Amino acid sequence: CSTLSESTKNLVGCCGLYCGACGIYQGKIKQAVENLRKVISAYGFDRIAPQLADWEPAFQHYTEFEKVLDGFVKLFGDCPGCVAGGGDPNCAVRECCKQRSYTTCAECIEIDTCEKIKRHVQALKELKKIKAIGIDKWAEDMQKKVDAGYCYLDERLK
Repeated sequence: CSTLSESTKNLVGCCGLYCGACGIYQGKIKQAVENLRKVISAYGFDRIAPQLADWEPAFQHYTEFEKVLDGFVKLFGDCPGCVAGGGDPNCAVRECCKQRSYTTCAECIEIDTCEKIKRHVQALKELKKIKAIGIDKWAEDMQKKVDAGYCYLDERLK
């Protein structure tokens, strides 16, 4: 019997990553877009973009740039976590787990040879931890890390 809260269960990705530690789940893309828009507005670049195009041709595409920013917020602004329908809608790992009625790939005997998961080095490392200490303890440990400020994105930005 699992002791995880329902909200914590929804943060355990099938692949072995903890959605609560994901920069997208944490709203970092949405915040970055909001911060960029504030800076652009503070300097008035949004109002003078047409004039800037005379010096830098890239500013001819300012309207498209705004649409791209909107797209980032629309796609990555508010992720509920993979199990709750967030993340890649075509995730082969999630689909496989659903078909096999697994919570994570850690339950699968094919984990070490699986083509779907073996290219995800971080996820495979986490799945091995889940297998070793159990999903409840792993999720609890991950949430403690997140509460202390941990984010997978920080590792990617190093």
